[in-house]
Amino acid sequence: MTNILLIDDDKKLGLLLSDYFQQFELTVTHALSPSEAFSALDQSPFGLVVLDVMLPEMDGFDVCKKIRNTASNYQNTPIIMLTARGEVTDRIVGLELGADDYLPKPFEPRELVARIHNILRRHSKPNNTPSLPENTNINKKIRRLISSNIVIDLIKEQVQLDDHSIELTTMEFLLLTLLMKNPNTAFSRDDIMNNLRGIDADLYSRAVDTLVSRLRHKLHDTQKVARFIKTVWGKGYSFIGEVEQC
Repeated sequence: MTNILLIDDDKKLGLLLSDYFQQFELTVTHALSPSEAFSALDQSPFGLVVLDVMLPEMDGFDVCKKIRNTASNYQNTPIIMLTARGEVTDRIVGLELGADDYLPKPFEPRELVARIHNILRRHSKPNNTPSLPENTNINKKIRRLISSNIVIDLIKEQVQLDDHSIELTTMEFLLLTLLMKNPNTAFSRDDIMNNLRGIDADLYSRAVDTLVSRLRHKLHDTQKVARFIKTVWGKGYSFIGEVEQC
């Protein structure tokens, strides 16, 4: 069973999800306020946080920011944000602050479960995956992307930089994978947003810029001295160098 922390002041939603999630091997700890949530995070680990935007004490954006900026065991816990009516501005801010996904209210519980399972699979990072027979079909697919000092394992969904594993959010992982699969190809902001799970291209361009900036920071890259990601003025962003696909 995976324990999910729901941060939402709606008691009925908490009861509904607690009952519904049981059939999917998920348990719910329901925090009605940010203070309850951080107390729960300090006491026990969670596989994922489902975070509403509208909360007492502080809004969900501030909670997301605090989780990501706190030097703690839960700093890299995946976050799905629940946004009112799917407002574009809510989605932008959530992505900028490091949320892994967003889901507009009202939503179908089954869709939330599917998104949770998708993120949990990426963050499970199995270290003992058995080797596959050479004649299996999966071996015909790209399993790794290798360039300079970066290695992406597309099966385990892990990233190594200079022989050390680094933690990326779902959006950061998808962006790096997109760029490395198409090295030396400039992607505009709209191209990036459309490729990252079909997010609407009408999102503000600053969301992409912030996402690129966060990824650069984790890769120890800078805009002035680009090691991996280059800004192509007037066009967008591209990955520098050759990439081996194997």
